[in-house]
Amino acid sequence: MAKELPILPTPPSSQEGAQEEFLYTRVFCSRENSPPLKLLLDFLKSKGQLPLVPKMDPAALDDWAWVQISLGYSREHKPIQLICARDRGTYKDVFEQERQFFLDQLSTFSDVEAEVVRKCVADSRFLVTTRLVKSDITEEGYDFNSWILEFFQDNCNGVVQLDGQGFFSPKGELVVELGVTEPE
Repeated sequence: MAKELPILPTPPSSQEGAQEEFLYTRVFCSRENSPPLKLLLDFLKSKGQLPLVPKMDPAALDDWAWVQISLGYSREHKPIQLICARDRGTYKDVFEQERQFFLDQLSTFSDVEAEVVRKCVADSRFLVTTRLVKSDITEEGYDFNSWILEFFQDNCNGVVQLDGQGFFSPKGELVVELGVTEPE
């Protein structure tokens, strides 16, 4: 059973009570298991990032079956939430719904790039989604999120999807443009 990790508290918002809008990014990964969070944190540190991690049992960072965590990039801004949904266990229904949504979207394309992306999504075993608060994210936060996406793309045979844009190649080029923002 996966451990649900504690969420890092966020600084108070100047727009208390206002409905927050989120930007979602995803990496559909074909590797069987997600790597432990410790490897992600080590990767971020190697790229000059200093992730702010909630206080937790250090053994939880070595667990491959993690479900969610919030990683901060700045004490003045809200953290980025990471959620891992797998083809088995916790959040399996969310994984299947998201995968099917994007497979349906990709089925309207007939070019080679879309076929490669469609195969990656169809073969995915888990999905890492990041959630960013649109009104609070900075350039530093976008960079931090990009490093997270790159880690899973490179280490888990993943394909990156950004809401409102589409799917990207490992070189960061938009290969399938999708105007949709997220599954309902």
